[in-house]
Amino acid sequence: MTRLYDNFQPEMYKVYLDIDRGSKTITGRTKISGHAQSAQIAVNQKFLKISDVKVEEKSVDFSVDDDEEIINIELPQAGDTNLTIDYTAPLTDSMMGIYPSYYQVDGEKKQLIGTQFETTAARQAFPCVDEPEAKANFDLAIKFDEKPGETIIANMPEVDVDNGVHYFDRTVKMSTYLVAFAFGEMQSKYTTTKSGVKIGVFSTKAHKPNELDFPLDIAKRSIEFYEDFYHTPYPLPHSWQLALPDFSAGAMENWGLVTYREAYLVLDPDNTSLETKELVATVIAHELAHQWFGDLVTMKWWDDLWLNESFANMMEYVAVDALEPDWHIWELFQTSEAPAALQRDATDGVQPVHVQVEKPAEIDSIFDGAIVYAKGSRMLVMVRSLIGDDALRKGLKAYFTAHHYANASGADLWDALGQAAGIDLAKIMNTWLEQPGYPVVSASVVAGKLILSQEQFFIGDGKDVGRSWQIPLNGNYEAVPQIMAEKTLELGDYQELRQQAGAPLRLNVGNEAHFIVKYDDALLNDILDNSDSLDPISQLQLLQDLRLLAEGNQISYASVVPLLKRFSDSHSNVVNAALYQVAGNLKKFVALNSKEESTLRQLFDQLSAAQVKRLGWMPKYGESIDDQLTRPYVLNAALYAKNQDSITEAHGLFEANAEALVDLPADIRVYVLANEVQNYSSSDLLDRLLTDYIRTSDGSYKADIAAALPMIPDKDLLAQIVAEYENSETIKPQDLRAWYRGVLANDHGQQLAWDWIRNDWQWLEDTVGGDMEFPTFITVTAGIFKTPQRLTEFKEFFEPKINTPGLTREIKMDTKVIESRVALIENEKDAVNKAVNLFVFNN
Repeated sequence: MTRLYDNFQPEMYKVYLDIDRGSKTITGRTKISGHAQSAQIAVNQKFLKISDVKVEEKSVDFSVDDDEEIINIELPQAGDTNLTIDYTAPLTDSMMGIYPSYYQVDGEKKQLIGTQFETTAARQAFPCVDEPEAKANFDLAIKFDEKPGETIIANMPEVDVDNGVHYFDRTVKMSTYLVAFAFGEMQSKYTTTKSGVKIGVFSTKAHKPNELDFPLDIAKRSIEFYEDFYHTPYPLPHSWQLALPDFSAGAMENWGLVTYREAYLVLDPDNTSLETKELVATVIAHELAHQWFGDLVTMKWWDDLWLNESFANMMEYVAVDALEPDWHIWELFQTSEAPAALQRDATDGVQPVHVQVEKPAEIDSIFDGAIVYAKGSRMLVMVRSLIGDDALRKGLKAYFTAHHYANASGADLWDALGQAAGIDLAKIMNTWLEQPGYPVVSASVVAGKLILSQEQFFIGDGKDVGRSWQIPLNGNYEAVPQIMAEKTLELGDYQELRQQAGAPLRLNVGNEAHFIVKYDDALLNDILDNSDSLDPISQLQLLQDLRLLAEGNQISYASVVPLLKRFSDSHSNVVNAALYQVAGNLKKFVALNSKEESTLRQLFDQLSAAQVKRLGWMPKYGESIDDQLTRPYVLNAALYAKNQDSITEAHGLFEANAEALVDLPADIRVYVLANEVQNYSSSDLLDRLLTDYIRTSDGSYKADIAAALPMIPDKDLLAQIVAEYENSETIKPQDLRAWYRGVLANDHGQQLAWDWIRNDWQWLEDTVGGDMEFPTFITVTAGIFKTPQRLTEFKEFFEPKINTPGLTREIKMDTKVIESRVALIENEKDAVNKAVNLFVFNN
């Protein structure tokens, strides 16, 4: 496809904007200098009202094509060209382009203006060639209806203020989607890196000043780490981190001015869970990894989005592991990224990591967290494991040197890393990059020989088209090759191999490669008999692989149930994460208020009781990180089990902190609130928590209320919650998905939430359509539904929308997700409930 950049290459933008918050209008003049290959060129625009186009200061003919989001311009001739375009534009409320964020300080309503231009929204702010390859320098000049005490910040430092116009230093060469600025009342804190880069954190004054301390420290040390790891200096004078009250993404890597949801940047240092600290640290490290990987070197086109996101997703763990080694952050990778990727990537029809896209809606739809982020980062963890850090760093330095201030493709990265490592990396990695899905490697002993074979793994119906992968096996037997490229391998006499190794056969040791293993019964029992000697990651992997094999109908779910007891006393948080993921999946096999549900609750009680007793409800000074991270799993299980002691203790904690619930220890606050909501609900409690939700500026307390309140069992109270979905004064559109999912997951509220989304789909599309959040409302719906009736209703509602740009793949895949769950429940529920019964009454 021809792109605008093929015909016109901008080199320099001078962007002047006059922004009036009162009338919500932007008056703009953009000057673009560049080189035209022909006399007919086009630049992007969206929602702009163009009044005049000049070439070399003379007005010329132009036409606007809103469907294609372009301005067609007639030049006198090809060659070096200077355009001047005058226009007006609206200040939108869509969280895209230039938009206001709303917040309150001491009950007074205020707004902070910010930007979000990725993927194709720079064109809503100024006319431009809005393509990643069209890198240019930018001079920003911004005027606004300024009030005393307001601040304006941008990608580069401010260099002058003249007659109310703020002028910013010229940017380095960069893509349009990375341009950013913000203004309003802000507070800030600063520090400087060893190399002299100024680091700042900015937020509204709704936050306490000490909430900026943790992110400031992480940002400073992240930049210092990357400068060293990449062997490449940070190329700008400053790195600002800004918390925006309304933000559709999690964060955005605008060069020099990174924007974040408030909950992912600022935090209360006196009462924040380790989990939240890890989340904030990894988000900051992710965005700052992008300052090189994505900003300095950018993908040529959006099909190589993984180059930006997969890499930053891996590097956030590499960086935080170096900054906070005591956290063992790679364990979080194993409990969050790995299962997300393995689950999503097993559905037939999933996109590959590298995927062809052209239209803006298609581009937005490829930001699939489980594939481009989680699978892509697993793919790169695999590369790191294969080539080692020395080759990785050497290859990255070469990559940055060759492509800085320019663009690259996936092939460029494989070349740089492969040359540094001395291997043909592209040959191995293209099997993972270009193909959807992943393999299951079956290990079995046939006629005394150890045989390995690979085939694509599916959850639900899947068409096997004979795909194969170059699999880094990482086995613990010498006979296991480094890479398995064949469909089937014979490794020799099993008894001899077992004797030589003195340990059970294990593949994918460390769980770093993107495949699962199906051992035959004899090999699996050998591992289980020695499971006490396995490290926590290997125990997690065992439970993870068995759960997936059960989901994919390759083994019976019932066979996994007895194994839960074996790991229930583990002090490792990663083992508990895997254990309670399996246990949680058993809930789909029972109906509300049934005898089977009651028995399953008893199973949860047996799994968790000893751990709850050991750990207690209250965090203890000096306890291990494993204990801090395990407590939430076992408390949650005890509440599902309706354990009376836990219910009473949580209620006591609620009563003791009733005057200021925000002061409950952040590690357990959501469970105290959930217990109160489920067992002591009232309209007064609903009002109290909703009021707290609206007033608090503490992002983690807000998230706790959003998680707990939808668990209310009273349908009338649930209806009051659903009635607030479209009231942005209560629930901001950026937070709506969590509230929708919460009520949908509540059996007492599912009908209410499902009716709402079907009746008000147009409102939802008008409000969050056009950003990456929109299709995920379909994803979360499919994550809950499990009955034939709901499957029918889902298809009736979504199939007519299947040709909506950006929704096609999601609707097709999510239909399969529900179909496979419905079939699994039908096939397995009797066997699973029998196994649960045996577990409960034989222990």
